[in-house]
Amino acid sequence: MTQVHLVRHAKAKNRAEWTEPDDLRPLTKRGRREAAALCEQLRSEGLARLVSSPFVRCVQTFEPLAQALDLAIETTDHLAEGADGESALELLVSLSRTGSIACCTHGDVLYDVVRSVAATGVRLDGPLDAPVASSWVLEVDGDRVVGGLFVERPRS
Repeated sequence: MTQVHLVRHAKAKNRAEWTEPDDLRPLTKRGRREAAALCEQLRSEGLARLVSSPFVRCVQTFEPLAQALDLAIETTDHLAEGADGESALELLVSLSRTGSIACCTHGDVLYDVVRSVAATGVRLDGPLDAPVASSWVLEVDGDRVVGGLFVERPRS
């Protein structure tokens, strides 16, 4: 059994005030503190890979962790905002075959993944609409998710 830590990116600059393309919207000062706190929370989890949406706010969320673990941040559009939750879930299960992983995504994708897991009958205790910098730890056995635990955002 392996774990997938599915993280919603840390606090990003205000969407309404951002004038450049949304995929370039960076973290705020609070978001950078949350990213550092996520690093402390996840660095001892024995992660084999870090996989992220290519959006700047997701990559920046994992930068402290990547540096601490000396791991590259792999990016995939399957975790980008607006991506299909079913496809993202299939990717997570597939990636888990390489060991425990952490993935950074957006609220809509995280919601769809958790909803899809719950629809298979897996009992989940936590909010489907997880706040920024929070995560779900999904337990994967073979080709399916068999459990999940919600983890509050770390104190930053």
